[in-house]
Amino acid sequence: MIARYWAAASLAFALVGQGAQAAPDVARMTGGEQTAFTRAMPKGGELHNHISGAIFAETLLAWAAEDGLCINAKTLAVTPPCQPGEDLKPASAVKTDEVLRAAMIDSFSVRNPGFLDRSGHDQFFGSFGRFGAAGARREGDMLAHVMDNLARQNTYYLEAMVTPQGVASRVRGAQVGWKGGDLALQKTANSAAGLESLVAAAIADTDAMEARARSLMKCGTPAAQPGCQVTVRYLVQTSRVAPPEQTFAQLQLGVALVAADKRWVGLQMVAPEDHPLSITHYSLHMRMVDLLTDHGRTAKAALHAGELSMDYATPEELRYHVAEAVRVAGARRIGHGVDLPLETGAEALAAEMAAKGVLVEVNLSSNAAILGVSGKAHPYAWLRQRGVPVSLSTDDAGILRIDLSHEYARAADDGASYGDLKASARNAIAFSFLAGEGLWSDPGVYRRPAKACARQIGRAEPKPGPCADLIAVSDKAREQWRHERLLAAFEAAAR
Repeated sequence: MIARYWAAASLAFALVGQGAQAAPDVARMTGGEQTAFTRAMPKGGELHNHISGAIFAETLLAWAAEDGLCINAKTLAVTPPCQPGEDLKPASAVKTDEVLRAAMIDSFSVRNPGFLDRSGHDQFFGSFGRFGAAGARREGDMLAHVMDNLARQNTYYLEAMVTPQGVASRVRGAQVGWKGGDLALQKTANSAAGLESLVAAAIADTDAMEARARSLMKCGTPAAQPGCQVTVRYLVQTSRVAPPEQTFAQLQLGVALVAADKRWVGLQMVAPEDHPLSITHYSLHMRMVDLLTDHGRTAKAALHAGELSMDYATPEELRYHVAEAVRVAGARRIGHGVDLPLETGAEALAAEMAAKGVLVEVNLSSNAAILGVSGKAHPYAWLRQRGVPVSLSTDDAGILRIDLSHEYARAADDGASYGDLKASARNAIAFSFLAGEGLWSDPGVYRRPAKACARQIGRAEPKPGPCADLIAVSDKAREQWRHERLLAAFEAAAR
């Protein structure tokens, strides 16, 4: 199958470098060739995936019907109580009412840019409230969908953003109240109130979510779906549009959860970055992350930052968000980073990120739909030119009606070479928060394998000895070995 995709791409091949190896000129492929090629290409993993926004509207509507929920035909939202009302209909009505079905799909996605005269930004962020009830008790189902969709795109690592004990932690924070900005005191008061006792419940929820996903995918049986092979780690989503005491409590619980369970590997902050509360408390939030993680030493952070444009923020706000995420909060990765070229000292900041290995999670379709930033206006090429590590991701594939392969094809349309796509895939594992030493001494460049595995990368199995020992003890090396094996098989068809 892989050979067929390379053969289809052969019309667009171009020799690169001095060797005999042919590399595909992905930008010159036809649409069908590009689609097939990027789908078959091993893409390493996905580092920026909100599973709550990853499910297509049709699936959410099917779940709503199965669960006996209703939809409000006026607001085009799913509503749990099916109380009498002229605007309420059972969700199952979409099976026969095509007009209503189309309107609901539009309501849950950005496929119709002019839907109800909303901007792409407002349609995107507003959709969560309209479909949220359909997936409220379906986290395991959502996880199974995301895992299996990635595997069917030859991609086997995922860092999923989930909110553990989200309501309970916010309630606990509200009960403690705000301590006037004394963050050390805030942390002590939360602990005294038993915030960390929620860790056990969060772990139990994770167990249940994974058990449901594996059951749906029939893992461990002869009928197991490809998604069973995907390795999953989790990032703690915390809300930046809550009162500060509630945001702090979510972050503090997240740090405790990362310490207690290796499946949880880092922190995130989500919700519109241009929301008034996000803007008001942005610098405070960065100090919160700094204090609670000891500047990234006790827990890693991959923070949404720079998901802004002049359509949604003032020039003053565009000057510092990425810089503070990196320099104050100690973020290891930046989600979106669209405003980075507009920040004060942008060139110096990009150089610093390149030197420190701070990766930007690039979400091309999301940035186009929400911010109206695409093509040459997008900083993806600018970041690559400056050596800032980047990796392509989907953000919210269901709302955007895309998949990871689509983002790779879109990047090629915007000028990315096959080498750029290959680096993106490798970066998705090298800059992941997986535990252990990696296979490469130069992540982001990939010219110097780790000494233990020199001249072995790409083999089916490592030779007994130091390389095999490294892979046995390192989660990161193990995932990289799998990816390099898949990549070697993919590229062998071109020889």
